[in-house]
Amino acid sequence: MAGIKDVAKKAGVSVSTVSNVINGRHAKMRAETLKRVETAIADLNYTPNAVARQLQSGQIKTLGLVVPSVANPFWGNVSQLIEKEAQKRGYQVLICNAERDPEMEAEYLSSMYNSSIRGVILGSSPVTFDHLRDRVDQGMQIAAFDRKTKGAQGAVSCSVSVDQALGARLAIRHLIGLGHTRIGFISGPIGTSSRSSRLESMQEVMGKAGLEFDEDLIWLAPEVVGFGDSQAAELGRTGIRELMTMDNPPTAVFSVNDMYAIGACSGARELGFSVPEDLSVVGFDDIFIAKVMEPPLTTVRQPVEQMSAMVVAKLIETLEAKGDVVDPHIELRPELIVRASTAPPKNSG
Repeated sequence: MAGIKDVAKKAGVSVSTVSNVINGRHAKMRAETLKRVETAIADLNYTPNAVARQLQSGQIKTLGLVVPSVANPFWGNVSQLIEKEAQKRGYQVLICNAERDPEMEAEYLSSMYNSSIRGVILGSSPVTFDHLRDRVDQGMQIAAFDRKTKGAQGAVSCSVSVDQALGARLAIRHLIGLGHTRIGFISGPIGTSSRSSRLESMQEVMGKAGLEFDEDLIWLAPEVVGFGDSQAAELGRTGIRELMTMDNPPTAVFSVNDMYAIGACSGARELGFSVPEDLSVVGFDDIFIAKVMEPPLTTVRQPVEQMSAMVVAKLIETLEAKGDVVDPHIELRPELIVRASTAPPKNSG
């Protein structure tokens, strides 16, 4: 198999000249020289090694994507959108499911770094990025997806997120506006930036409305794999069964994401409760299932198509930039989508 040196010898030019032709840097090259090199490439049937070229140039056209679990349709959709957006820009994507496990995330990033991947999109919304500090110090660029950069301490190069607190405020204000005063919360463990923001905002809104925030109505899944991303629907089902068998159950529940909300609707029906007549349910994300389930789910929509396009663009811009990146950290507004899973409580009239 012919190599670049064989092409250079046959064309009577230097290896660097052949390299310039391969990489399109021949605008100022003499036409006769360019033709000799192109003829030599054709005669020898030489196919440049794309990986080798990328290693030489330092531009590996592969991005890493670390998500909690594509078993949650939200992350499956995000992964597909990010992959398509990267392909438009000439990049491939290596997708990893890390269950929000810091050790697993660190191992994945080390493996990526050793494979010359220098840009990674992280979707786990960790409280701290300390477990990835070694890779950052080596020059790896991390883009945070759905996580504000507060507390990142310089570990994040760019980020795209929604205003998590605003999303929760929209959800709780909607339920309060319908007349609900006993509002529950269902989630996996509160160990991520996004989940803590949603719960804290719920507490804030209820306090400002003069409503009691009953800790007994907060259900957090115990002893789960990672943070429950792959088990969310079943956990939501378990959680609502516990809340609705209390002496004074909630009339509404805000779920940390749509999969928990879908499970909550199922669990409530199994106990003989009707949604929304006996229990109003609100989710977060607006995955595709939300609008086709019965009843269709009221939820907080994250603009994932826009977010995915932006995070890919910002990461690639960071990797290829020769100067400062414009607006490296972006926060978008979520939107409350009101459907049939919420209604005034029975005793409101």
